Amino acid sequence: MAESQTAASLRYRRILLKLGGEALAPRHTSEAGEPRIGIDPVAVRRIAAEVKRVHDLGVEVAMVIGGGNIWRGADAAAAGMDRATADYVGMLATVMNSLAMQDAMEKLGLVTRVQTAIEMPPVAEPFIRRRAVRHLEKGRVVILAAGSGNPFFTTDTAAALRAIELNAQVLLKATKVDGVYDDDPMRNANARKFEEISYMRALNMGLKVMDSTAISLCKDNHLPIVVFNLDQPGALEAIMRGEKRGTLVHDLEESPVSERV
Repeated sequence: MAESQTAASLRYRRILLKLGGEALAPRHTSEAGEPRIGIDPVAVRRIAAEVKRVHDLGVEVAMVIGGGNIWRGADAAAAGMDRATADYVGMLATVMNSLAMQDAMEKLGLVTRVQTAIEMPPVAEPFIRRRAVRHLEKGRVVILAAGSGNPFFTTDTAAALRAIELNAQVLLKATKVDGVYDDDPMRNANARKFEEISYMRALNMGLKVMDSTAISLCKDNHLPIVVFNLDQPGALEAIMRGEKRGTLVHDLEESPVSERV
């Protein structure tokens, strides 16, 4: 009875959580001041624990993880590498992150499946939509790797695409800040945060919510986006319970900028 009451009180029952690869990276910088690359097991375990909290409530969880802590295709392309090749390397980086996350989750008792857009049978299942949906229905966490399998598309766009394919009720974008601001809050202390904002306003203002392709895809399919800070313990669970955290990007009547908080 208690479990059914908890499930009934949840705002979302099936979610797609999008993480940047930087969320898995070591927090410290090198002596030269350059960010370290790689996977920090402590960061991975912390994120896995946050996901377990919502999974234990009965939420069906799919995840997409970027690869920026290992490789950034756009940077490599800017340095002269063929862009398609650079993007494929980035897709492989997301597989590395996904396997690390799978290991951390299974150590916590979660049953997981990694599915990849680029087939690599010894490592993970290929992405098959109906199979992924079945995994979710059975209570397994599905980690979707290798982006969309196509160069020139970001993992943000892959996350939007997979969320729509899997009939997720919301796309949760985890960032370093607690929502969407009209300027970079890391550099501008006077930057103002939006409590909610329409897709079109986010696009027209050039706000760094997700890339424009991902936002447009969510807009066309009426998929809400919640941008929040996963570094805040319990934030993900609070969103599942209907509490206001971060910024909600959704279908919204155009209104004055007073919607900021």
